[in-house]
Amino acid sequence: MAEDLSIAQGTKAEQYESLIPQINALIEGETDLVANLANVGAALKEQFGWFWVGFYLVKNNELVLGPFQGPVACTRIAKGRGVCGSSWQQATTLIVQDVEKFPGHIACSSLSKSEIVVPIIRNGEVVGVLDVDSEELDQFDETDKKYLEQIVSGISI
Repeated sequence: MAEDLSIAQGTKAEQYESLIPQINALIEGETDLVANLANVGAALKEQFGWFWVGFYLVKNNELVLGPFQGPVACTRIAKGRGVCGSSWQQATTLIVQDVEKFPGHIACSSLSKSEIVVPIIRNGEVVGVLDVDSEELDQFDETDKKYLEQIVSGISI
């Protein structure tokens, strides 16, 4: 597939419905994890224009920064710390409408206002997380949760 996207308009759900087949085509047949994570992050950032989109991978019992799009980020996160570490610990998607109200939030950037973190679970174990930040409050909802969980389930790790 040509490495470009057709940016969709419409509702959030319609945008995801257009984007997911394109993401699947980008990563289909590619075995390199870094390449696939980089393309997934870039596709999400390009479609939605979020402030920060990236992955953290579990290595030696901590989350380590992987491919991302956006400003520089925290490199390592302990289990249970911040939104990413809490999502990892709980093995569940966390939607934070106002990061200032999340206990122990790690402020990699003061511009981040809301966040969603989706765990990547393989064989019952969290192996990484998808982290998305927005400069707007209340950016993420159940629609994002549904489709982002679908996207991470298609990534081979």
